[in-house]
Amino acid sequence: QEQFVESGGGLVQPGGSLRLSCAASGFTLRWFGAGWFRQVSGKESEAVACLSWNDVLTYYEDSVKGRFTISRDNGRNTLYLEMKNLKPEDTGHYYCATAGLDNSGSGLTCAQYHYRGQGTRVTVAP
Repeated sequence: QEQFVESGGGLVQPGGSLRLSCAASGFTLRWFGAGWFRQVSGKESEAVACLSWNDVLTYYEDSVKGRFTISRDNGRNTLYLEMKNLKPEDTGHYYCATAGLDNSGSGLTCAQYHYRGQGTRVTVAP
């Protein structure tokens, strides 16, 4: 059974750091683009950071550029999101998903498809 299992969320003070992990099972993550998505109550989920299947393209939502870093460990079949200098507006439910990156339009975009995990909660507050 194909699935993602996320971990690493929690409560952190503004300016703090977290590292989210997303372990894939039942399929080989290296053959897929993948990304982290954030859902906030009352809003649609948005792509936060994504990697193309060959790691050539990297997408970051504007507000996280310079603070978040997405990476993957193919040997561990795991996707990561390093989050630094966290802000209250980073609060949300983060989940990973296989994703497609599109650079054919006016800018690079990322959309999830296929597999996704249940997610992990990130709360940034004093």
